[in-house]
Amino acid sequence: MSTRPTRDHEGDRPEDWAAPGAALVRSAATDVIPPLADLGRVHIMGIAGSGMSALARILLERGLEVSGCEARDSLTVAGLRALGATVHIGHSPAHLDDADTFVYTTAINPKHEEFAAARASDKHVLRRAAALAAALEDRRCIAIAGTHGKTSTTSLLVVAAQACGADPSFAIGGNLYETGKNAHLGTGPFAVVEADESDGSFLLTRPAAAVITNIEADHLENHGDLEGIFRAFEMFVDRVDPEGLLLTCADDPGARRIADYARAQGRRVRTYGEAPDADIRVDDIVTRSDAVEFTVAGEGLGERRVRVGALIGRHMALNATAALVLAADLGLDADVAAGSWAGFTGVHRRFESHGEGGGVRVFDDYAHHPTEIVASLTAAKQALAGTGRLIAVFQPGTYSRTQTFAQEFATAMQIADIAIVMDVFPAREEPIPGVTGATISDLIELPAGVVVYEPRYEAVPERVAALARPGDLVVTMGIGNVYLLCDVIRDECARAAQERS
Repeated sequence: MSTRPTRDHEGDRPEDWAAPGAALVRSAATDVIPPLADLGRVHIMGIAGSGMSALARILLERGLEVSGCEARDSLTVAGLRALGATVHIGHSPAHLDDADTFVYTTAINPKHEEFAAARASDKHVLRRAAALAAALEDRRCIAIAGTHGKTSTTSLLVVAAQACGADPSFAIGGNLYETGKNAHLGTGPFAVVEADESDGSFLLTRPAAAVITNIEADHLENHGDLEGIFRAFEMFVDRVDPEGLLLTCADDPGARRIADYARAQGRRVRTYGEAPDADIRVDDIVTRSDAVEFTVAGEGLGERRVRVGALIGRHMALNATAALVLAADLGLDADVAAGSWAGFTGVHRRFESHGEGGGVRVFDDYAHHPTEIVASLTAAKQALAGTGRLIAVFQPGTYSRTQTFAQEFATAMQIADIAIVMDVFPAREEPIPGVTGATISDLIELPAGVVVYEPRYEAVPERVAALARPGDLVVTMGIGNVYLLCDVIRDECARAAQERS
C-alpha cells in the first residue's frame, strides 16, 4: 500500500497554516484525494463529531479498519465501537502508530500535538471531505450546499429516495430519526452529501447535481469577506457536472448571483421559491404546530400540496421544495417523494422537542447565524408559542462570529419575549479580549428584566426556570453544547413549578 504523503500542495504547508484562513479555502480544490484502496487503516481525530462519525460509519461499511479519538465517552462513541471502530478517550500521537491515514477537520488547531505528529509523518493526512470523497469514489454525488438549510434538505432528499425504493449512500450533519443514522453506504448509484463551504471543503466534491439554498456572509475567518465566499461558490459551480442540474433559491440574492454566474458558464440552472420568476413556485406556506404545509408548482412537478411533519417555518418549506425538485430530477416518483414527508419525524437538533416540564415546553435548534435565529424564532412564535412567552437561550459560537455579528444577533434575539445569552462557545478559537456573550446581550433592545447574560454554563437551567411560567416556550440555540442543557432545563422548570404550587 502506498504511504505517499499528501502534503505537497499550497495551503498544506506549515507556513500556510499560519496564514489567514483563506489559504485553506484556496487549497481545497487542489487537495489530493487518494483511491479508497490506498487509505489502509484510518485514524479520525474527533471521531464522534457529526461529520466525522458519518465518515467513520461509511468507512466501516466499506470494510476498512477505523480508529479515532475523542475527549469523552458518549452514545456516539459507543455506537461506533459497536460497529467495530477503536475509539480512544483522550488524544495522543501514539494513536497514529497503527494508522496509514489521518483524518482531520479545520476545526482542529494545527498546533495540537496529535495533529502535528500526523503532519510530520509520511502518512496520508486528509481533510474529512477528501476522505469522504475517497469513500464514495464509485457513487454519483448529489451535493447540498448553502449557508443555511443543508442538513434539513439533505435529510428530506434521503427520506424521499428511500421511500421511492432507492438505497442512496448519504452523509448528514445530524441523525435522522427514521433510521437513527447520520450516514449509510447504500447499494444505489448515488450519494447525497452536505457540501460544506465553511473552509472550502465543498471544493473537494465533483457533484453530478447540486443545490445552493442561499449564500450569506459567514465563516469570514476563512473567506475574508463576502466576495471571498462568492469566489468559493463560483469554484464550486465549476465542479458540477456540465450536464447536471444546478438548483438555486430564487428568493435569496446570493443564490441568484451564483445562478447568473452558472448560466453564463452554460450550466443547466433551475430556480425555486416564492419569487414570481422562480421556475418552481412555492405558495401558500402555512406553519402549523407540528408541520409546514405549502403548494409547489412547476415543470415536472405539476401542482401539488405538500406537508412536511416535524419541521416548521417558511425556510423549511423552501428546503423541502429543493429536495423535491432534486428527487424528480433523479427520476424518482414525485408523488411518493412528497408523500413520504407527511410522517417525517425530524433531524437531531433541528427544532427538536425535549418535552415539557411544569407546563413549559423545551425545544432545541442548531441555529447559530443571525438569519437562522430569525427564521427559528419567527416560526416558533407563529406556530408554537400561542399565548405563552417565547424564551430564547442562545450560546454564541466562536469569538470571531460573535464580534462580527453582535448587532445582528441582538436584533434577532429581540423576536423573543425573554432573551438569555450564554458565554461564547470557543470551538477552535482563542479568546478575543472584550468579546463575550455580553457583547450581544448589551445590544438587545428589550425591556429591563427580560435580557439576561449568564456566563456560567451550569447556572443556565436555574435562570430559565426562574423566569419561565406554565404555557411558555423555551428554545435553545447554538453550535456548541447548549443542547445538553435541554433536559435539565425541562426538569428544573418542573421542579420550580412544583415549588410554586
